[in-house]
Amino acid sequence: MITLRPMVAEDVSAMAELFYRTIHTVCKKDYAPEQLAAWAPKDRDLAAWGASFQGRAALIALWNGEMAGFGDLDRERGYLDRLYVRWDLQGRGIATALCDALEASAMPERITVHASLTARPFFEGRGYRVAREQQVSIRGALLTNFLMEKIGR
Repeated sequence: MITLRPMVAEDVSAMAELFYRTIHTVCKKDYAPEQLAAWAPKDRDLAAWGASFQGRAALIALWNGEMAGFGDLDRERGYLDRLYVRWDLQGRGIATALCDALEASAMPERITVHASLTARPFFEGRGYRVAREQQVSIRGALLTNFLMEKIGR
């Protein structure tokens, strides 16, 4: 049921909508409304956001042919930047499939991620450990996240 394919430029608008709705639905138990609005604003510069995926391993997950999630990784640095699964398809192995493929494409043996409060348990279940808790400022709002790392695969 899950298939993965490389991201293409035509995916950016649907990815932005998935990102927005997922953050505002799934993460609302861990973050305040003003934090969610700063993290995932409704209006986004799609050209700039799309450009931020260039030069990375960027994958789209499909569930029954529909976009179900996406993720991207800087292969050279081993930095897993984004990993999002559609709000209504959580818990079906989509994030695992994306993460397995992205991790396999990394060049170094050490992979890092800045995990949200919501995502931390997922990454801990994959063998990542917390290097440090941090407060990040996004559009004037402070959000807690965790620098996590996984060594070896």
